[in-house]
Formats: sequence, structure tokens, C-alpha cells
Amino acid sequence: MVNDFLFADDDDSNDVVEVSDSNWKILIVDDEPEVHAVTKLALSDFSFQHKGLEFHSAYSGEEAKQLILDHPDAAIILLDVVMESDDAGLQVAEYIRQRAKNHFVRIILRTGQPGQAPERQVIVNYDINDYKSKTELTAQKLFTVIMASLRSYRDIIAIEQNRKGLEKIITASTNLFSIHSMESFISGIVQQLTSVISCSDKAMYATTLIANDHSQDDSDLVVVAGQGDYANAEGKSVKTVLKPAMMSAFNQALNNKEIVYGEDYVIAYCQSKSSKGSLLYIAGLNDELSDTDKHLIELFTTNVQLAYDNVLLTRDLEDTQREIVMRLSEAVECRSKETGNHVKRVSLYCRLLALKAGMSEEEADQIMHAAPLHDLGKIGIADDILNKPAKLDELERENMMEHSLLGFNLLQGSDRPLIKAGAIIAKDHHEKWDGTGYPEGKSGESIHIYGRIVALADVYDALRNERCYKDAWPREDVVDYIKSQSGNHFDPEIVNYFIDSVDEFEQILINNPDK
Repeated sequence: MVNDFLFADDDDSNDVVEVSDSNWKILIVDDEPEVHAVTKLALSDFSFQHKGLEFHSAYSGEEAKQLILDHPDAAIILLDVVMESDDAGLQVAEYIRQRAKNHFVRIILRTGQPGQAPERQVIVNYDINDYKSKTELTAQKLFTVIMASLRSYRDIIAIEQNRKGLEKIITASTNLFSIHSMESFISGIVQQLTSVISCSDKAMYATTLIANDHSQDDSDLVVVAGQGDYANAEGKSVKTVLKPAMMSAFNQALNNKEIVYGEDYVIAYCQSKSSKGSLLYIAGLNDELSDTDKHLIELFTTNVQLAYDNVLLTRDLEDTQREIVMRLSEAVECRSKETGNHVKRVSLYCRLLALKAGMSEEEADQIMHAAPLHDLGKIGIADDILNKPAKLDELERENMMEHSLLGFNLLQGSDRPLIKAGAIIAKDHHEKWDGTGYPEGKSGESIHIYGRIVALADVYDALRNERCYKDAWPREDVVDYIKSQSGNHFDPEIVNYFIDSVDEFEQILINNPDK
């Protein structure tokens, strides 16, 4: 090394310099302890974007491989070529790119024996970002190469954040009008925004409770999307995530409905029709925000919350639709002197069986919300037949059987998935696996899976509860009966799912007793 480097007899037993978490990580890999000491000394006062350097050392190729795994967020690795072997450094470079799959860290190769590792061949074959001979790497040149490499690393990370943010936006856009997707959508935009206006990844988007809920104060903010230090804060109250001093700035933005620019943070109020307001918080800003940055933040606060409000409105409409279906179904059950919780229990049984059958959460929810419509056709059956406390005669039985088609005819023709599913269930839930059911005498898999599931759930609940014409059956008797009807009344696979879930069925029964 030339005399621009100041050698000192430092104790290198402590390889990690104690610095703040916000500094740039530099990995030094060299089998000469003096090189570590000189490098740290030469860069001791280095600063880039108000951040210093954090050094981590390794003295062999094998140590370096573990070091890169322990610090995947390292910005630069200063890598010696010749250590325990003539190509140990090149093996490390290959390991970083091929095995560790780290394509972000900038690799600066340093060698005291250039002839053993020809520069052109190494740069091309090993994805090296810079190549320096130790004899030419003065303190000034080291400063220059570190500065250039950090700028490169910063820009690469910004591009990667943009890519991840865009990926979230595209993924969420396929099903934007669901709460889960909307939260992913917001998270993606926050990630895009922070990568454009700063190098900080510390950000969160928090919203308050519903606007007409006056039982809580204005500080009841809940994290909807978070990244960096707040990545695991989603669903938590902001009061449990932030320090009290920062909460005062949050309340200022919320109460005054304004954007608060702090020394190294920004808190932006987002107007909302469905809540008391929402806040965008970005921390760890390195530089003062430009007019363009502030304009982007204003666009975010104006438009993103409007989209979120629309999602909440859509959810409210869907909830209203489901509640109407449930109340209508309960009204039909009340005509036959049922207590109403029958339809709720059948819905929960159906969701459980649907999941056991391998259906997605979305489809299981659909059958759960449509199942209450299974006996809608009873609205057209006379009261004296519905409530007869004895066995129906042949004519009465034929009249009762008409409720399947009555329900189907009431529901068919709708384009709404919930109503379409309800129509299928109304018609098929009295069909039997062996073809002896009604109204069409279908058999086996020609009966829709929704109908097969509801058939078992409906029978289970009817047998386990008292009716005007019978007492409730004991659990064991109901299980034995359903087993005996496997392949006759019920789909054998659905019966198996039921047997595996009997305890869960019973818990649903206990949690939702007749009123």
C-alpha cells in the first residue's frame, strides 16, 4: 500500500464497528489484518447521504461466504483475490452471485498479484463491479470508488423497490375491490413512493375507525400497510408502534388535516369519507423533499384514500346483500316454526366441508353465504304442511317436494354469483347420490358439489335439533346414520370429510344454539 494509507497497530479482535443501523454496510475480505485496519482508518470519516459506514470483516474465503449470508443488505464487499488459495476471492464472487443469489452488493476486487487474475476475464466472468490493484488504491481513490459504488447500490435498490412495489400493484389490481387486495395495492404504492422520493424504507399507511364511531378518540389509528421498521405492524394500533413524541405529530396532522414536514420525516393527512382520516408516514428521510416529491405525496393523499373508500363502500354493499339473504332465509324458517339459527349453522357447516373438500377460501365463503337460500322455496308451501306434527301423506309430501324447484325458479336468471350459487343449492340439495332424490333424480357427480355439501349439512342439523315432528337425535346416532347413508343419500367423500370434522360440527352447534 502507498503512503496515503496510514498504518496503525489496531486491535482487530472486534471485527464489527459499533455504528447505527442506518449506516451503509461494507464487508472487508482479506487475509492481511493490516488491510482491514488501513481501510477502516482511511474511510473513518466517510459519509454519504448523511449516513456513515459499518464495517464487517472476514479473513478467508470461507468466512466471507458466511459473512454475505449474515449480511444480505451489505452495500459493498472489498474482496481480495488471493487468500487461502490463488482464486479464493473469485470463488467468493461466484458464490455471492450464483449460490447466495445476491445481485445487489457491489463487488470491488482488490489484488496484490494482478497477473494471477487478469482484469478483463475476471470482470466478464465473475460479475465484478470494479477491479483495483492494491498498489494503486490510495486513500483518495478508495474514497472515490466507495462513493461511486454506493451511488450505484442506492440506485439499484431504488429500482428493486420500484419493481416490488409495481409487482404488488399489478397483483392487487387483479382483484382490487377486496380489502386484502386493496391493502396490498396501498402497500405497493407506498413502496413505489418511498423509492422515488428517498432511500428510506421506513413507511406506513394508517387509517382511523369509521367516521360515525364517536366512542373512540382521534388517535385510534390502525396500520393498514407498512414497510421497513413497520413491516410487521399491519393491523396494530399506531399508539403501540410509535413513541409518544411522534404521536403528537400524528395527532397534529390528523386534527388539522394537513401535511406535517419534520426534520427527517413527513406525515400526510388523507381525506376520507368512510373514516376520520388516514395518514401516510415516511421516516428516515435523507434530504429535504423537493417540490416534485411534495407533489407526489399530495397526489397520494388525494387519490389513494378515495380508492380505499370505494372498496369499503363495495364491502358494505356486499355485507348488506348477505345480511338480506340471511334475514330472508330466517324469515322462511320461522314460518315452519324454526328458530332461525338453523340457516346460520348450515352455512358454517358448509364452509367447513368446502374447505375440507379443497375449495379455496373465496369459494368456501360463497357456498357459506349462499347456503341459507337452500329452503327459500318453502315460502310457497302451505303452513299446515310445513308445521304438521306428524308424517306427511303422499299428496302432502309431493307438495313439500315442490319447494326445491320453487326456490330455484325464484333465484334463477341472476348474474350475481351469490344468487346463482343459491339457485344451484335450492334445486340440488335434496338430490341423492344413488339417484333416488328429487326434483330431477340426479345421481353421483351430476349433482353439483354445492348441493352435495348442503345435503349433508342440512340433514345433520335437522337430526341434531328438535322439530315439530321429532325430538333431537344424540350425536352418536346422527353420525351412525350419516355413515350408513354413504353412497346412498350422501357423496362418500363428503361423508369422510364430515367424519373427520364431527367435533368441529358439534362446536358450531354449541356456539349457535336455537333462540
